[in-house]
Amino acid sequence: MKHTERKTIHLLPPELSNQIAAGEVVERPASVVKELVENSLDAGATFVDVEVENGGQTLIRVTDDGQGIDAGQLELAVTRHATSKLAGFDDLQHIESYGFRGEALPSIASVSRFRMTSAPLREDGSIGEASCIEVEYGLLKGVRPAALHRGTLVEVAELFSNVPARLKFLKTPATELKRVQELFTRLALAREDAGFRLRSGSRELLHFEAGQPLPRRLAALWPPAIVDALLPFSLSESGMHLHGLTSDPRSSQPRADRMLFYVNGRAVNDRLILQAVRQAYQGRLTSRDYPQIVLFLDMPPQEVDVNVHPAKNEVRFRDEKAVFGAVFHAVSHALAHVPAASARLAESAAARTPEDGRSSVHPPGFWGEADASRILPRPRFDPEEKLESTASGLREPAATPLQYTRRPDAERPVQPSRVPLASPRVPLAFDGLPERSPAAVTTPALRKKAAPTTQSEPKYGTPDILPSSPAAEEKASGLDALPDFLERCRYLGQIANTYLLFVQNDDTLLLLDQHAMHERIFYEKFRRNGSQGRAQPLLTPLELNLHPAESARFLELSGTLVRLGFEAVCRQGHCTVQAIPADMDRAAAAAFLREALSGRVDDMESVWMHHACATAIRAGQRLSPDDVHELVRQWLLTEEPDYCPHGRPCAVTLERSDLEKLFKRKQS
Repeated sequence: MKHTERKTIHLLPPELSNQIAAGEVVERPASVVKELVENSLDAGATFVDVEVENGGQTLIRVTDDGQGIDAGQLELAVTRHATSKLAGFDDLQHIESYGFRGEALPSIASVSRFRMTSAPLREDGSIGEASCIEVEYGLLKGVRPAALHRGTLVEVAELFSNVPARLKFLKTPATELKRVQELFTRLALAREDAGFRLRSGSRELLHFEAGQPLPRRLAALWPPAIVDALLPFSLSESGMHLHGLTSDPRSSQPRADRMLFYVNGRAVNDRLILQAVRQAYQGRLTSRDYPQIVLFLDMPPQEVDVNVHPAKNEVRFRDEKAVFGAVFHAVSHALAHVPAASARLAESAAARTPEDGRSSVHPPGFWGEADASRILPRPRFDPEEKLESTASGLREPAATPLQYTRRPDAERPVQPSRVPLASPRVPLAFDGLPERSPAAVTTPALRKKAAPTTQSEPKYGTPDILPSSPAAEEKASGLDALPDFLERCRYLGQIANTYLLFVQNDDTLLLLDQHAMHERIFYEKFRRNGSQGRAQPLLTPLELNLHPAESARFLELSGTLVRLGFEAVCRQGHCTVQAIPADMDRAAAAAFLREALSGRVDDMESVWMHHACATAIRAGQRLSPDDVHELVRQWLLTEEPDYCPHGRPCAVTLERSDLEKLFKRKQS
């Protein structure tokens, strides 16, 4: 048996223990900025100025106008477990300051060239003489007199230069700077009474005046489309006070980076609060969407434990159930006057988003409610007769309708008096359906010789649901033999100009969501053809003024926009669009750009999904029977007709047994 060398227990050298502590507290430049700004606020600062170079790796300089530190205490300030914020165990149960561990400054000083200059504020209001302390990678260099008007100046240079293993884990300067901005803004949002400024070299990135209200500060961070949709809330419950701003469900986004939570003024990442907020939005957002929210929870300090994580960004509540309920009720009250998805019926299609694109292009209420009803069964086609995609344009010649054929073993409907879904003539009555010509979409086995047709305008009005003549049925069957389940159906009309109602076999109701169906058609088309970049030049360029956040987003999405067909340049917060995708009009293109640049769409799949949503026919748009026939026909050719790209059902069925339960004819 192999014997290992017996090792004795010993104390770690201060330099090594400080570096270990630094690994817990100082993860990257943003962590340094957070600790130093929190120290400034704890010192009573009314203005905090932060300057970084090279993403914070080369230099971080934080200046404040707080109370400062006496010369005799500067050395203690960079000693581990030395703090002015705790005196006994009882203080640990009533923490009201940001810092209290006494580890931040010595940890930072152990992995950098550290210098702190401070001019203390005396009891009589005068300013004492300034002093400076220097520490180089954990080694104290001494304390000496210095010049400073007021407050404290901390400089952190060459971060992690003595720890190459930590240095290699840093990202690019641009990425590190972005993280500095994120933590800086979280602190600034919590303290409206103080002013803040962030600079990168000589460039000013953010500037918040003292006394600036929360909506104005958010307006400097988030695009106008997001800020304009925020709803205020304020609620006191179970000894807690909750207040803040939360978004209208129609301005959701695919990421959770705009969900900011504070407990007693401390920025935290808390799963319990997150779950309560998501619960309040249940039925208004899909599981893949997130609201924008800034939530402040104020509660007795003894009811929350902030001593959970070295970085102090996690907390633990004594009564989690009460906290969950209070957060849920506060957000629910804000949403009380916003109708749920199932109740939001859209306005007319003429009320499309204006060119400035400031409002959301999502039509209110287009998705319906995903309840427990069964989804419409998918139409069956012969597996040997696969559908082929096409890369052709957006409109289909009405004289060449698509031919269908029935599987040989398909059950034939035993109802000769059923009228086909629509008349044999199927011209397109509205823009926006992808072109699917018979030659491109079907295999030779599916192509039947079509009787000659003449293009005519569609008939608007009440659909014909009376039995047709045998001759008319024979003509309709020869020209356009519909799939099996459609030949069992009668079209009854639209409900709220949004849902298409059919009756099948006299015992089943089918409800189709016209927007969700059309969205599915477009999504699959864009997914196939969206990278071809087909563009239409604009006679007059589209001009958009961009928020700084939108300008940054434009740079991230520039390649994607080119693949979509956009030709645009952005300079100094102004975007000039020379060409737009061939299947978009000018207003839709402007609205789409606003939506994409606001961050509501994220990856390519999200782009296709949003593009399809923006282009599809609206909820609330009246369709003729011919329009309905063409929409259903193309929808049945999609690969996944059951759901729209967002996961909402395109169709719901109510069978006889379902109706009997609804009317209490059956109990189960």
